[in-house]
Amino acid sequence: MESQKQTSFTFEIDNFSEKEAPILSPNFFSGGCEWYAKVYPKGAIVDDHLALYLYVANSKSLRLGWKRQASYSFFLLNKSGQELFKTKEVCKLFCAQFSAWGYPKFLPLKQLQANGVLEKNKLRVKVEVKVVEVVDEGVVTGKETLDVKGFQVLYPQVISVTRLFTEHPDIALNLRLKDQFLKTTYMNILLGLIDTLNKPPHDISETELSNASNKLCDLTEAGFKLDWLKTKLDEVSLEKKKSNVQVQELEEHIKNLTLELNKEKGITDTCAAKVLLLEKTVWDLKYELNKEKRESAAEFLSLEQTVSDLKEELKKERHESYGYVAKVILLEETVCDLKDKLNKEKGKSDTCDAKVLFLEQTVLKLKDELNKEKGKSDTCAAKVFFLEQTVLKLKDELNKEKGKSDTSAAEVLSLEQTVSDLEDEASNLEDEASDLKQEVSDLKDELNKEKGKSGTSGAKVLSLEQTVSDLKHEVSDLKDELNKEKDESDTCAAKVLSLEQTVSDLGDVLNKEKGKSDTLEQAVLNLRAELNKEKAAVCSWEVLDYEDLPNDK
Repeated sequence: MESQKQTSFTFEIDNFSEKEAPILSPNFFSGGCEWYAKVYPKGAIVDDHLALYLYVANSKSLRLGWKRQASYSFFLLNKSGQELFKTKEVCKLFCAQFSAWGYPKFLPLKQLQANGVLEKNKLRVKVEVKVVEVVDEGVVTGKETLDVKGFQVLYPQVISVTRLFTEHPDIALNLRLKDQFLKTTYMNILLGLIDTLNKPPHDISETELSNASNKLCDLTEAGFKLDWLKTKLDEVSLEKKKSNVQVQELEEHIKNLTLELNKEKGITDTCAAKVLLLEKTVWDLKYELNKEKRESAAEFLSLEQTVSDLKEELKKERHESYGYVAKVILLEETVCDLKDKLNKEKGKSDTCDAKVLFLEQTVLKLKDELNKEKGKSDTCAAKVFFLEQTVLKLKDELNKEKGKSDTSAAEVLSLEQTVSDLEDEASNLEDEASDLKQEVSDLKDELNKEKGKSGTSGAKVLSLEQTVSDLKHEVSDLKDELNKEKDESDTCAAKVLSLEQTVSDLGDVLNKEKGKSDTLEQAVLNLRAELNKEKAAVCSWEVLDYEDLPNDK
């Protein structure tokens, strides 16, 4: 195919200094082929340099084996189109392996500002392309070569070789080899040596380092300028030695760690056994705890029921105690009625005293009359005799009355004995009340010890009630005995007064017994309050979280 006419294409880039990423130009045609330019504003291979490349458009859609032989050049223009910078024209082969060629170091970025290339921060680029040869389809063997700086290299190696000459332009200036085969062989050796030295130091064996040193000597003797590669080899050798030392240290460290690991493994096994034992112990403890919780819950329910029963019993005892208080009050009223009747008897005794006084005064008057009649005539003797007879009769009557008085005195003595017995009974009642108080105290202790068990307070209250009933019967008997004495001798007034005092004392004793009964009632109330506190303490267990209890029963 004959050479085609040269074609030029110009494009502009606005705000160039603000660009970071590569910039693609619109596609254009030259020689029947489609092309585009690519601009690297911050550099491609070399930093801080403007890089320009020419690409074959849609290269992946072309047929297998396609080729484009073309010469090209780049220009930087000012606003008026004047050429400020340009490259020399070069001819390159574009193919599937190398679809782009260009200049990685076209111009330092500093010169863009200094030489007025950027006007209003706008870069103007022109590219000229002249297609020499076009192959739309060909045979690909994989052994195709391309000339790069006088070296025939395989297509896959072109980029590496191009980059090598870009970074080290004087690498082959003193090369003395003329034979193309030898030049290609040495280039392959150089590329292989670079690949070897670019590997991590720990991946390079001692044999590879020794061979690399020999190859470097051979390349240097052939005329390659490889000072930078010699420095690289020395650095890699030093890193390798350090790496070997580090490897030995690491191997020793790994060995020590292995020993420690084995020791730790033994300790871990022991710890694992201990952990298993502890886990079993914890499980057993949890089982025991759940069991205790279930038992505690059952005991709590039983205790709550016991407290409820005891509360009911105490309510009953309280009602019975109230009945006892009512009976004591009734007994007090009976004693008051008895005192009223004694006061009435006292009034009757005062009437008897008045009659006795009147009789004595009558006797005195008769004596006075008798004394007056002594000096009278003997005719009065019969009267005197009569009077004497009358006096004798009166004396007999007085003697009879005296006998009756003696009988009344004996009865009063018997009554005094009865009152004494009643006082003894009252004393015994006081002792029984004291014993009852002690028994109530014992009942309180027993209630505290048994925590809600029922005591014998009901029996004690019944005993107290029986004692009060006995006392009531004794007072009733005393009332009957006092009723029998209503019509006795006139001298019983003093005895009745004494009996009234005794009954008054008995009333005081009964008042004391009432006070003791009140004390007993207070003790029962205190017991009830303590039981309420005990119930409150038991109820406080309800804050237990029963959800923690196991569901199994």
